[in-house]
Order: sequence, then C-alpha cells, then structure tokens
Amino acid sequence: MISEINEQEYEALDEKEAKMIEFYSKTCGPCKMLSFVLKDIARQKPEFPIYIVDFDENRELKERLGVKGFPTMLFYKEGREVSRLEGLKQKPAIISAIEALA
Repeated sequence: MISEINEQEYEALDEKEAKMIEFYSKTCGPCKMLSFVLKDIARQKPEFPIYIVDFDENRELKERLGVKGFPTMLFYKEGREVSRLEGLKQKPAIISAIEALA
C-alpha cells in the first residue's frame, strides 16, 4: 500500500507499525524512477505500508527528520527510525531494508 501523506498525517501514524516513508520531489527524475520500483514492491508486499511525502510541500518535517536530498527512504520499527536509504536504489536493497524490520 502506498499513501501520500503530509506533516499532520505523519504525526498521526501508528508508532508501533513498521513502515517506510519516502521523501520525493515532483521534479526529481530519480524519484520518478523509484516510484515504479515502490509500486512493484507494494504489489509484492501489500501488507507493508509505504508512505510518500512531498519534499517541497513539507519542508519543516523534512528538516526535523534530517532529510537533505531526494529520494530519501526512512525505515521505521516500533516508532524509531532504524535505517535510511538515500538516492535511487534498486529493488533488492529496498526489499532487504524492509525485511530487516521483521
């Protein structure tokens, strides 16, 4: 499942839920390519929540979480960030980060 969220929706997420949050920009070529990879992962792992946040529209959240560029993927477990991938990554690297949350 992929859902686009804003800062207020981020604050309301279930802290106990393992999840991935990707920061992207609508003008970013690698972000567009990554979106195809994430859609494929969402089909393969429909139970795993993937949230996307527009880098440009959520600047305060981006700064608070220390996101410096895009795309950036943050992986959460039990309310804490446990890993981060920056830049365009291949599907195996993302799947590996997701499976490490189990």
